[in-house]
Amino acid sequence: MTAPAARESDEPRISLDDIRAARQRLRGAIIRTPAVEAPKLSALSSAQIFIKYENMQATGSFKERGALNKLLSLDAAQRERGVIAISAGNHAQAVAHHAARLGIPAIIVMPEGTPFTKVGNTEALGAKVILHGESVAESRVAADRLIVEHGFTLVHPYDDPAVIAGQGTAALEFLEDCPDLDCLVVPVGGGGFISGVAIAAKALKPEIEIVGVEVESYPSTYAALRGRIAECGGATLAEGIAVKAPGANTLPVMRDLVSDVVLVSESMIERAVFLLASLQKTVAEGASAAGLAAVLSDPRRFSGRRVGLFQSGANIDSRVLAAIIIRGLERESKILSLRIQVDDRPGMLGELTSELGRCGANILEVHHRRFHLYVPAKSTLVDVVIETKDARHAEEIVVTLRARGFRVERLHASGGGEAGPRME
Repeated sequence: MTAPAARESDEPRISLDDIRAARQRLRGAIIRTPAVEAPKLSALSSAQIFIKYENMQATGSFKERGALNKLLSLDAAQRERGVIAISAGNHAQAVAHHAARLGIPAIIVMPEGTPFTKVGNTEALGAKVILHGESVAESRVAADRLIVEHGFTLVHPYDDPAVIAGQGTAALEFLEDCPDLDCLVVPVGGGGFISGVAIAAKALKPEIEIVGVEVESYPSTYAALRGRIAECGGATLAEGIAVKAPGANTLPVMRDLVSDVVLVSESMIERAVFLLASLQKTVAEGASAAGLAAVLSDPRRFSGRRVGLFQSGANIDSRVLAAIIIRGLERESKILSLRIQVDDRPGMLGELTSELGRCGANILEVHHRRFHLYVPAKSTLVDVVIETKDARHAEEIVVTLRARGFRVERLHASGGGEAGPRME
């Protein structure tokens, strides 16, 4: 169980003027990312969906907006002493990239278990990485000590007015390009992104609805807005929003300006990552796909509305992305795994593969399984993975094979098991 959120900040509320000033500071140093309609996703959801591609930033996420705005707010003495951040993700790379560009020394404190690729990517951008502790909370202890010893300025990933104002610049651009949006659906971690977006969007268009999204295993803001204590934990595809408590600066903004925070399942986030890759041809990390997951999870809520989504980050592990794509293709039956029992005699494998060819299937893998006790002594099992056009084509192939006398079982992503599948 997670402790309640930090006491709400007494600092002055960030205004639209603060966000506009941040935009002026950021001009020319970050990409003004495009926002375009996504008709294929609209057809799936009953909403009219528009996507703003923040994954096009140099380090692959929106985090550059807030990090750079904070760095540009520092005075000469603060720049000379340097900055420090605690992050194992997109914020680390954003701080490292822009600090190096501005000639500001930067230290990033990461948990000791941070993958080598993330450590290497951050060091390659010019920051010094310190590994400390098993969690971000323990890394924060080390960072606080270094701040006291060396006078570093903390660049917080979300709970800082300058960071929030920088993130809000994404909403200014989105509403300039798509002024008729009815709703913005925004991933929520600590709340910095949705707070900046909500302040800007509601000031420009008071009737627009702001909906936040969290993954079910980290419902920190969902709980805080309902006066509850969040139970958070576990592995998630959406590690970018796996935050155990919202910020002291962000919670009051979300309470005032965000109409609701909804929870989405791990499986729906996986589906959204797959759909963004297969239909939009864009790479999305799990947190970035949370907005689409929310729309697909509750289509009635968004039906007929013009909905804006942020493709907020692209930094997903390539192996995880590959697994998601293969699993998605299996769910759509565009990749089909079959277990086929045939007589154990010469030529049978050739007959089987020839029949698959006549059906228009592309064979990806073939494995013989001769020695299972549940297989008759004069038979053998052939496990074959094929590529098909679609679910209808896949079913036609199975029907044709059975009509030819083959005993066929469809295997799914979870596998057929070794306990003796029932063949037809």
